[in-house]
Amino acid sequence: MLNDVYNKSIIELAGNIPRLGRLPAPDASATAHSKLCGSTVKVDLTMDGPVVTDFAHDVKACALGQASSSIMARHVVGSTATELRELREIVRRMLKENGAPPQGKWADIALLEPVRDYKARHASTMLTFDAVVDAIGQIEAKSAALTPAQS
Repeated sequence: MLNDVYNKSIIELAGNIPRLGRLPAPDASATAHSKLCGSTVKVDLTMDGPVVTDFAHDVKACALGQASSSIMARHVVGSTATELRELREIVRRMLKENGAPPQGKWADIALLEPVRDYKARHASTMLTFDAVVDAIGQIEAKSAALTPAQS
């Protein structure tokens, strides 16, 4: 039932999103948009090597997009590029393939598990994960372009 999706925990996460705004000098910015519901999440990232050192976001999304963005903002700093790519895949499998939710510091994502029964809500739930992985890819591409090819 839709009430399972929009439960008290989701509403609390959506109403208390940390790190809102934009970074003054991000290493990369990325935007993810859901055509279905019109939700948009813009993220700014800074990284030191493979580790996220700062994060900010502008979230114009439904409660599910806000809740997933809130979880991301609480744990992204200090996370690695590999961890964040794996996280996106875990969340995708959780929603689309009945996979298990992540463990450890990302365990709150289990609160989004009821969304799997509402396919139309998957895109808005995934926005923050897609935008973060896009920004990481941009940073890695810039870094690779600056590094001379080794022969």
